Amino acid sequence: MCNLYSHKKSQDELRSLIKGLIDNAGNIPPLPAIFPDMLAPVIRNTTDGPELLRMRWGFPSPAIYSGRPVTNVHNVKSNYWKPWLKPEQRCLVPATSFCEYTDKPDPKSKRKTPTWFGLSETRPVFFFAGIWREWTGTRGTKADPVEGMHLLYSFLTTDSNKIVKPVHAKAMPVILTSAAEQEIWLKAPMEEALRLQRPLPDEQLKIVARREKQD
Repeated sequence: MCNLYSHKKSQDELRSLIKGLIDNAGNIPPLPAIFPDMLAPVIRNTTDGPELLRMRWGFPSPAIYSGRPVTNVHNVKSNYWKPWLKPEQRCLVPATSFCEYTDKPDPKSKRKTPTWFGLSETRPVFFFAGIWREWTGTRGTKADPVEGMHLLYSFLTTDSNKIVKPVHAKAMPVILTSAAEQEIWLKAPMEEALRLQRPLPDEQLKIVARREKQD
């Protein structure tokens, strides 16, 4: 389950990748470490075209649970997620790398090793297949609570490919690398869009860093 990723490219680069992008995000600095509940750039579809804005990472937990924001969506057949899988609730989440911690601790340090994955060493932009919603309540920390209406996002996960599996066997994010995939995710009927919930081909992903000091 991915609970840490980065986005280190400029808004100009996003505008070059998404035709007709409407930028309502303000100034977004490079984000080398995006954690749950942080604000980060998201692209959603509107009647005027694709819109870039900032949202907070993590849906509220289902009513039967209480706990941390839900950052990843794996079981798309769940009734909890179905209302947010319609075209109007889908979004693209730009990233340049994502982190998974090893399933088992290192024998020497006794700690799980953070491993960063990207498309290449230059870390070009790709997109997670995301969903978004409005929600009213309190987010942020106990020391700095933020009350009111929030725009929240989460993104889909799928089975790990052969690059991710030795590090984290359970799952990896759904990654969209082509304009055609991005268009399908934003606009296609649900059945067609959910065919994109599959691992990225092994040859398109590589390990770009290990441990925090190297990233």
